[in-house]
Amino acid sequence: GSGNGRWAATACVVTGASRGFGRSLARLLAARLGPGSLLVLLARSAEPLAGLADELRAHPGAGPRVLGVAADLGCEHGLRRATAALREVLPAEPFGRLVLVNNAGSLGDVSKSFLDLTDPDEINTYFAFNVTSALCLTSTALQAFGKRPGSGRTVVNISSLCALKPFKSWALYCSGKASRDMMFQVLALEEPDVRVLNYAPGPLDTDMQLLARTETGDPEMRQYFQSLQESRKLIDCTVSAQKLVKLLEEDTFQSGAHVDFYDI
Repeated sequence: GSGNGRWAATACVVTGASRGFGRSLARLLAARLGPGSLLVLLARSAEPLAGLADELRAHPGAGPRVLGVAADLGCEHGLRRATAALREVLPAEPFGRLVLVNNAGSLGDVSKSFLDLTDPDEINTYFAFNVTSALCLTSTALQAFGKRPGSGRTVVNISSLCALKPFKSWALYCSGKASRDMMFQVLALEEPDVRVLNYAPGPLDTDMQLLARTETGDPEMRQYFQSLQESRKLIDCTVSAQKLVKLLEEDTFQSGAHVDFYDI
């Protein structure tokens, strides 16, 4: 059930919710959100998204209303569908709290080095999904929710060590993550009453890690990711998602801070 009253009447939005970290987080949040709450799940893949939404609705007890929105945030049409859904549902009820988790993201073609990245369409498509959509969704959600007396607003960016540190073959991913961290730091400065967190979940045992260790062009990097898996250093999504939920419940992080799984 919902532990403390803090999660009562909360509007919660999670992007990239159909698999990996997003799915684990959605499950944890659904168990914590009390009556009068809304959980909005955004993802590209309609079928796994519908399956997850059904699973979360089947929870015993008074959980949140679950809304699945299938939209490809990387294309303009999909992003418009997602923002339209938020404009419709967020102002509709007297929620006491907004929690938005920008989790959706992609690795890019890591078989390519910097010098291979010559096609502007490929690069623009990458940034449209990984940077533009996070900015548009967040600004739209905050606008739609508005400033309500006594209500709290929290925005989470799922970040990465790659936001701080360069890695060979990962020019797109590293620069996308760095952009997002900085973007949300600016939000934290501009909107002091919005709580902003850049959370790096650590090396997760996901499809993205599978890509990292099989597709990465740079051989040393590829070997590094293989060794992470072989030495069982990959983190279970639920374990990392639990740390994020704890951070949100304690609510003591400095707004705009970059907090890593291993810092906690």
